[in-house]
Formats: sequence, structure tokens, C-alpha cells
Amino acid sequence: VRLLRALPRDSRYRGLTLVLTFLSYTSYHLSRKPISIVKSQLHLNCSALGPNPHNDSNSTTWCSWAPFDGDNYKELFGALDNAFLVAYAIGMFISGIFGERLPLRYYLSGGMVLSGLFTALFGLGYFWDIHVLWYFIIVQVCNGLVQTTGWPAVVACVGNWFGKGKRGLIMGIWNSHTSVGNILGSLIAGAWVSSAWGLSFIVPGIIIAVVGIICFFFLVEYPEDVDCNPPLHHVMTTSEKDPEAVISNDGPLSLSGQSSVDHSKSPKEPAEEPEAISFFGALRIPGVVEFSLCLLFAKLVSYTFLYWLPLYIVNVAHFSAKEAGDLSTLFDVGGILGGIFAGLISDYTGGRATTCCVMLVVAAPMLFLYNHVGQNGIGVSVAMLIICGALVNGPYALITTAVSADLGTHESLKGNAKALSTVTAIIDGTGSVGAALGPLLAGLISPTGWNNVFYMLIAADVLACLV
Repeated sequence: VRLLRALPRDSRYRGLTLVLTFLSYTSYHLSRKPISIVKSQLHLNCSALGPNPHNDSNSTTWCSWAPFDGDNYKELFGALDNAFLVAYAIGMFISGIFGERLPLRYYLSGGMVLSGLFTALFGLGYFWDIHVLWYFIIVQVCNGLVQTTGWPAVVACVGNWFGKGKRGLIMGIWNSHTSVGNILGSLIAGAWVSSAWGLSFIVPGIIIAVVGIICFFFLVEYPEDVDCNPPLHHVMTTSEKDPEAVISNDGPLSLSGQSSVDHSKSPKEPAEEPEAISFFGALRIPGVVEFSLCLLFAKLVSYTFLYWLPLYIVNVAHFSAKEAGDLSTLFDVGGILGGIFAGLISDYTGGRATTCCVMLVVAAPMLFLYNHVGQNGIGVSVAMLIICGALVNGPYALITTAVSADLGTHESLKGNAKALSTVTAIIDGTGSVGAALGPLLAGLISPTGWNNVFYMLIAADVLACLV
């Protein structure tokens, strides 16, 4: 308590905002991960379990979960992934527009509770003994739509509280929620995947709903709501604002000096709140289209790993479903390191695009190496997964966080902060198109061999670099 009281009031609220938004999006990714872990359990090679107790003609798939027990199971898994990701991509373009016009706290909390419901409904298919493909497809579509409430809302909240000065580093650290959520989702789903895979979805569904309720009670959307000082989103000239105020407002958890209080009372009154930017107005912001297209290809690679890496490890390295799930978390460990490294370098150099380009250039040969030598030993596999995770998720993390916040508070907006959700939704929505294409293409290409899947990923990585 004394430590909290020793911190400036603005810093306490900034810390609270970071923690709550971090937990929120951790739970979003935690609820998306179980499907990749459970895939290998839905279609098993049952010959290792002994004779068929049902005396059916098919002795190798009697223990699999219909309708995923046929030879077309990879295409059906691709359809499940695509149902979620296409709905997510379409919904994301609409979600940002609503996010600018509705209270972010209500929007985020309601979306999290609904996400928990639909995640749990997928798992209840196990206990209700449902074997109809359309049930799982419809649940995935609904879940994809409601999960679009998360990213525009959390980025807008963080952007409202933090200025541009250390944004790359702060958001690089903060963006580790994606990888932390994937890791926790893998571990939680892996705990029940072999015994009762329905719980692999129900438990994450309960977690995201509970976190959503916590955010409803404690998340603060704007500094002005609690009489704190708004941040500076770009450096102003000396005639516009005292340079000392710029420095004090630009720190990661500062904005508490007396001088900033003196200079922050005049910029904006609640009655003068600007209108939210239009969709096409956001597209005209310099850099939005370019970074959106880059994210399309970068997210294609990242989400293909998210949904197919455990199954790849099972098929190529012949680990069990739980072991493959645990090993796949190393890709997300690398993602945490890559996001922090990308944010730190981009802050130091001032070049967000250059940082992304360099990491993408190095990622392409690393993906090729992982496919060819990554399974030559557990040590090599661990090292390659961490390196690939860092290089693939570093640019993805930088674009979806610091770059989105930079563009949403671009100086061409003349101080209008009502563009963060829309810009974030456009960039992440375009990226989500790639996220939908990646797993779909992997499902279609994988029957021809995993080498072809990796060639597709390398091509996407090169295109992201060129954009």
C-alpha cells in the first residue's frame, strides 16, 4: 500500500490500465488456442490402443471423434479454422467503428463474456455427444465475430493513456499477452486433451468471462475520466507547449509532474470532444494501407503456426498430443522476446518499418531451416522454435501495437484521438484476412506434404517484406 501511495496518481492508473488490458487479451488468445491442441485428439490412429471394441470394419479410427474420423479430416480442420478466422476478419472492419462510438468498457466486457460462452459451447459438444460438423462451424463463426471486440478496444485504451515516446518498448512488452495467452491456452487445453477434451474449451471459456467481468468494474477508458493528464501523441513545437511538459508527458509511466498539470488543463474540454473518424478517413492516414497489407502476409504466417504447429509436430516428430502442445509453446516464448526486441529497436532507431523489414528478411531462411533440420533433436527443435517465433511474431506484434497506435494518433488528425479503434480495426482486420487464408491453405496443401506448407509460409514472409 505504501509503495502504491508513493507512485504518482497518474502512474497508478496507467499501471492498472496496462494490467487489465494485458489480462483481457491474454484471455482472448487463451480461448483461441485449444482448437489447435485438440485437433490431434479428434483424429487419432486407434491401432495403438488395441482391438476395436465396436467390431466395426475400420480398425484405425474407431476412437476418433466423428465427423473428424474420415480421411478428409485435415480439410475439416481447415474449415473449422476458416470459419472462425473469416468471421473474425469480416467482423473486425465493423468492430472498430462500433468501438469508437460505444463505451469501450461495456464493449470489451460484453465481448469477453460472449467469447467465453461460445468457447464453452464448443467444448460442450463433447459432453452432449454432438457429431454434426455444422454445430462446430456455427459456434466458431459466432466466436470469431464476438472476439473482434477485443483488439480495437484494448489498443484504444492503451493508446488513450500512453504517449509516443516509449510506445514501442511499452507495447512490445505489453503485447506479450498474445504469446502468454497462447502458452497458457496450450497448457490448460493439454491438461484435459487426452481425458475429456471438452474441458479444454470450457475452462478457458470460464476464464475469459471472469476477466471480462473484472474489466467491467475496474477498467478506465480515458485519463480525463479520473482527472488524470492526457498524454502527448506527437511532439509539439515550443510555441505550442513547454518542452518540459513534453518530456514529462512522454515517459512510460510518468505524466505526474506539477508542470504537466499546469499545461494540461486547457487542451480539451469534455464538451469539445471531436467526432469519430470515418472508415475512409482512416484509410487516408499515411501508412495505414501499407502496414495493413504487410500485416496481411505476416499474420498469415503467424496464425498458420498458431493453428497447425502442434499437429505438424505430432506428424513429423511423432510426439503425443500433450507433448506437441507443450513444445509448441516455445514458438510463443520466442514471440514474447521478438515483440520486446522489435519495440525496443524501433524506439531507438525511430524506424518501425525498417525494423519489420529486417526481421522479415531473416525469418524466411529460418523457416526453411526449421522445416529441414528442426526435428533433428530436441535441442535443435527448441532453439529453432524460439528463433522462428521471435522473427515471425516480432513484426506482427510491432504493427498491431505501436504502429497502430502511432497511426491512430497521427499528427494529420490534429489531435483527434477518436481514430484509434478504427485504424487498429482496419490494420488488424486486413491482417485477419491473412490469418484466415493461412490455416485454410495449410489444410489444403498439407496432404501434399509439409514441405509445400513451409514454401507457402516463406513466400508470404517475402511478400510482407516487399510491401
